[in-house]
Amino acid sequence: MYLSSRESVVLNFNPFMSFNPDPKAEYNDQLTRATNMTVSAIRFLKTLRAGYLEPEIFHLSPDKSDTQTFRRLIRFVPSSLSWFGAYMVNAYPLDMSQYFRLFNSTRLPKLSRDELFTDEKAKHLLVLRNGNFYVFDVFDRDGNIVKPSEIQAHLKYILSDNSPAPAFPLAYLPSENRDIWALLRQKLLDNGNEEVLQKVDSAVFCLCLDDFPIKDLVHLSHTMLHGDGINRWYDKSFNLILSKDGNAAIHFEHSWGDGVAVLRFHNEVFKDSTQKPAVTPQSQPAAVDSSSAVQKLSFKLNDALKAGITKAKQNFDATMETLTLDFIQFKKGGKEFLKQKKISPDAVAQLSFQMAFLRQYGQTVATYESCSTAAFKHGRTETIRPASIYTKKCTEAFVRQPPKHSTEELQQMIAECSKYHGQLTKEAAMGQGFDRHLFSLRYLAASKGIPLPDIYQDQAYAQLNHNILSTSTLSSPAVNIGGFAPVVPDGFGVAYGVHDDWIGCSTSSYPARNVHEFLQCVHKSLEDIFHVLEELKLDLEKPGWLQLYMGELIVK
Repeated sequence: MYLSSRESVVLNFNPFMSFNPDPKAEYNDQLTRATNMTVSAIRFLKTLRAGYLEPEIFHLSPDKSDTQTFRRLIRFVPSSLSWFGAYMVNAYPLDMSQYFRLFNSTRLPKLSRDELFTDEKAKHLLVLRNGNFYVFDVFDRDGNIVKPSEIQAHLKYILSDNSPAPAFPLAYLPSENRDIWALLRQKLLDNGNEEVLQKVDSAVFCLCLDDFPIKDLVHLSHTMLHGDGINRWYDKSFNLILSKDGNAAIHFEHSWGDGVAVLRFHNEVFKDSTQKPAVTPQSQPAAVDSSSAVQKLSFKLNDALKAGITKAKQNFDATMETLTLDFIQFKKGGKEFLKQKKISPDAVAQLSFQMAFLRQYGQTVATYESCSTAAFKHGRTETIRPASIYTKKCTEAFVRQPPKHSTEELQQMIAECSKYHGQLTKEAAMGQGFDRHLFSLRYLAASKGIPLPDIYQDQAYAQLNHNILSTSTLSSPAVNIGGFAPVVPDGFGVAYGVHDDWIGCSTSSYPARNVHEFLQCVHKSLEDIFHVLEELKLDLEKPGWLQLYMGELIVK
C-alpha cells in the first residue's frame, strides 16, 4: 500500500513524534542533547541486534498477566511453551519483525513501486545541517560504539561549520512525487553520485541539526512534520531532529513500520539519554581530528538535476503553505477521572471528535483510528471505526437536543459509546476488523486479474474510505506532541493523547476545513462530556463557544 503509492511521502505518509525536554534544563543544549540522543540510539541498536531487547506485551487481561507473579512463573516455562502460557492469560508478546528496519534503512524511489533498502554493515551516521550532508563513523572496526566524547567532537565540528546552504539543496528531491523522484535519482546515479547516495542510504540514521529555536507548539509541529525542505532526508527510516534550543523529535517514513516500533525506540532513547547521559554540559569533546573523521558529501549536479531540484522546491513550498496546524490542551480532567467513572479514555476522546464535527458541520463522517495488530506475526495495523450508531445518538443528544435529556440519560449514552468502542478496539487488535481484509481481497483480485466484486464499486465503500477524520493516539511520558497531515483534502489529521489529568489534541487541515474552529468545538465537547460525568448540568448559555442547533451555526 505504502510502496506503490506515487504521492509524496511528506504530509501524505510521514508523521512525527516530539520528545519532552530533558528534565535537567542544562542538558537541553543542542550539542549535549544531540550527543546523548545519538549515543542512546546506538545503544538501542546494539541491544536490539544482540537479541536482548524484550518485546512489548499486549495485555487483554492485565489483572492476570501484567503482574510480577505471572512474570516470575513464566520464567520457569521452557521458551518453546512460554507463548502458550502467555496465551492462556490473554497476553500477547508483540511482533518485532519491523525493528530491524529502524537502522541503516531507506526507502528507495522506483518507477511504479518503491523498495526498502537496509545495509546493516554500515557504521556511519548521516548528519544534515543547513542543507549540507556529513558522515562519520559511530562504530569502530570491532563494532564497538565510538567514544561519546568523539561523537561530541564531530558534532561540534559540524555545528561550527559556517558553510552556506547549497544553491540547489538535494533534500528537496525525496519530497517529490515518487515517479519523478525515481527518474531524478537515476539521473543522479548516471551523473556520478552512486558512492555518496550509497552513504546516505546505508547510514545508521539521519541526525538533523536545525539552526533556529522553537517558538511554540505550532511552530514545533510544522518544523518536525515537514520543516523547510532542505534539512531532512524524508526517505530515511527516521530522522532524529534537534533544534537550536534542544527540542527534539523523530520524523519517520511509514512503509517499513508503524508507531509501536517507533514509540518503543522513542521511549528507550528518552529514558536512556536522560537517566544515563553519555556526556554532561561540562564534558569536553575529545581532542581528535574531526576534519579528517567527518566527511562532507558533495553531489555532482547537471542542469537537468538543478531544474528538478528547483521544481521540487516550488512544489514543496506551495504544498506546505496550504497546511494549517493547531493544538489544544483540555486541563479539566483526563485518564484518572475517566477510569474512576469506568469510562474508556480513548472512547471519550473519539466521542469528542464526533461531537465537534457535528457541532461544526452538522453531520457524521467516515472516521479512521489506527490500531496495531502487532499481536500477530508481521502484524501492521487495523482500523477502528469510531463513528457508530452509538456515537451518532450520543452526539445528537448533546449537540442538537441537550434540554431533552437528563444527566442520567446522557451518562448512559456515554457509557454505551465507551462499551462499544472497547469492543471495536479489541476486535481490531485481534484481527477481527474488516478494513484490512477488504483491502487484501481487493489487492488479490487485482493481482490475479479477477474482476472486482460489486462491493468495491459501491458508493458506500468509496465514502467509507474517504476518511475525513483520520485519528491516531500516542500516550507516553517521553512524548511531548505528535502529528500528521490529513489523508484527504477535505479532512482533519487528529493526533491526540489522553494523559492522567489532561487531554491534548494536535490537528492539521488544508483550506477546505477550519482547524481552529474544529479544536474549539473539541474543547467544548470535552467540557460538556466531563460536566455530565461530574453530574453537573450542561452550561448551555456559556458565551464564546460555537453551538449547533438543527444544523445552524450560531456564534453566541
